[in-house]
Amino acid sequence: MYNLLYKELRLAAHPNLFVFTLLGALVLVPAYPYGMVFLFGCLGPFITFTYGREINDIYYTSLLPVKKRDIVKSKIALVVVSQMAQLLISLPFALLRLRVLPAGNPAGIEANVAYYGFGLMIYTMFNLIFLTHFFKSGYRVGWSFLFAMIPATLGVLCMETAVHFPQFAWLDSVEKAMMFKQLPILLVGGVVYILGIAVAYRVSAKRFEMVDL
Repeated sequence: MYNLLYKELRLAAHPNLFVFTLLGALVLVPAYPYGMVFLFGCLGPFITFTYGREINDIYYTSLLPVKKRDIVKSKIALVVVSQMAQLLISLPFALLRLRVLPAGNPAGIEANVAYYGFGLMIYTMFNLIFLTHFFKSGYRVGWSFLFAMIPATLGVLCMETAVHFPQFAWLDSVEKAMMFKQLPILLVGGVVYILGIAVAYRVSAKRFEMVDL
C-alpha cells in the first residue's frame, strides 16, 4: 500500500495537486471567502485524476501485481493526504491571521474551529460522489467532478452566507469561548469525514471490481 501511495505521489499526482494543496495559506488573505480553500482541495484531485486518465495511469497500475482494491485504496489515499495536508498547511496561517488581521473577515466565515469542521464535511460530500462515480468506469472524470462539485459549492455558499445572519454570528467568532462552543462542529466534521472515506472506499472498490480494463 505504501509503495502504491509513493507511486501515486511520484508518478500520478499532477503538479497542480501540490499547488492547490499549498493554497491553504489563503486563509491569511484579508476579505477573502475562505471556503474557496476547500474547493481548491477538490479541484486538485480532479486535475490529478484527469491527468491520470490521459497517461493511462489506471491501466498501467492494473498491470502491476496488485489487486484492483489496492488501486482504489491508493487513489483515495492520495486524495486524503492532499486534503489533510492542505488543512495542516492552513493552520499556522490561520493563527498568524489572528495577530496581523484581528478585525475579522467581512467576506465570510473566519478560519476558526467551525470553519474546519464545515470544511471536512465539504470534502466528504465531494469525495463520496466523485470517487464512487469515477470508479464506475475508471476514466469518466468530467461528469464525476460536475456531480460532486455542485453540492460541495453549495456547501461552501451556505457556510459563507450563514455567518452574516445574527443568530449564526457565533460561527464567525474567534474568541476562545465561542470557538469552544464550535468544537462539536469540528468533531462531527471529523467523524463524517472518516466515515465518508470508508464508505467511498467500499463502494468504489466494489464498483471498480466490475470494470473490465
